[in-house]
Amino acid sequence: MTDDILRSIESVPGFRAGVAEAGIRRTGGTDVTLIASAVPCVAAGVFTTNKVYAAPVALDRELLADHPERIRAVLINAGNANASTAERGIQNARQSAAWAAQHIGCAPDEVLVMSTGIIGLQLPMEKFAKAIPLAAQNLRANGWDDAAHAIMTTDTLPKIACIEVQGPDGGYTIAGIAKGAAMIAPNMATMLCCIVTDAKVDQAVLARALRQATNTTFNHIVVDGDMSTNDTVLALANGLSGVEIANDARRFVFTGALYRLCKVLAQAMIRDAEGASRFITLHVVGCENSEQAQRVANTIATSPLVKTAFYGGDANWGRILAAAGRSGVELDQYKLSLWYEVGEKDPKGGLQLCANGVPLDYADGEANAIAASDEITVTLDCGMGTDAATVWTCDLTHDYVSMNGHYRT
Repeated sequence: MTDDILRSIESVPGFRAGVAEAGIRRTGGTDVTLIASAVPCVAAGVFTTNKVYAAPVALDRELLADHPERIRAVLINAGNANASTAERGIQNARQSAAWAAQHIGCAPDEVLVMSTGIIGLQLPMEKFAKAIPLAAQNLRANGWDDAAHAIMTTDTLPKIACIEVQGPDGGYTIAGIAKGAAMIAPNMATMLCCIVTDAKVDQAVLARALRQATNTTFNHIVVDGDMSTNDTVLALANGLSGVEIANDARRFVFTGALYRLCKVLAQAMIRDAEGASRFITLHVVGCENSEQAQRVANTIATSPLVKTAFYGGDANWGRILAAAGRSGVELDQYKLSLWYEVGEKDPKGGLQLCANGVPLDYADGEANAIAASDEITVTLDCGMGTDAATVWTCDLTHDYVSMNGHYRT
């Protein structure tokens, strides 16, 4: 259930967010964000698996490996990825963290950093140096909406979510902001996400919960099949609620709430994907294991032929079967069955288009009407077993090509 997720953040005890305009982003507007806790936090992170990774990714991995229970802040900039910038880029990331630390009163190695934007450019440090103090001055408990806007690049809408969890001895809040609209594929995407909570969580529990939530949400979205250099999801817990996640029951509730929050943020990226006009839920069922199902789903979701068919409102289901057949999973084409349905629904609903690999006697007009809907559910049954996977994806439009053909120019 995600109906308990709020699309705004009023406050999270102990955390503040502030923004400033550094002039890093070519389109103008606020582009530097600082998120700070009043007390040290335990922290965890999940990062891109791309072998070409940005300086902030390298720095954050180092800091979290060294002292994940002593983090005070996250500094984020939009407009410059600080990727493919070699040792100078890492030193610039360290320096920016040191400037932020100076203004919030902590050690430089207690500040994590994230960047997003154009690859291959050094950070304009003079601009950064002027903007970071302003972001610190602007820190406030209700600064989250501004922060969600300031981290955007090609996003058209901010991604923001919050959940309040109540228990027998009190409650706590989990909240997050994210950005991402393209270069999105499983194993992280061109996305940044910062999640904060006032729950008291052991670092190992937080890291495990974040991995589980990421693996079933952010790693199940596809826009274009490309993987960025900067993908980062960070989670900080300051414990100020006093509610300790100390037993199996509480860990189960905490992990479930974190999953629901991440699912809303992940789906928001697909709904706001560059040029997208359709939100597609793809269920692959009937596989021998979940890894097979995920592989088939990813292959379908990244197929340009599948995605352009949906853009045209064309129920060209043969493209889906063809993509599944080249996924590398051993399939029997005469066990494949396929359904289309309007909306985000459970598997095997709506109109069945083929069974055992051959078409059924359905009406083309009905099938095409479903394929032209704003939200579509596609279910492919591989007929091999009981395991399944779900991926959220979108169509591929002229606007996507135009936006990415002129991203730097």
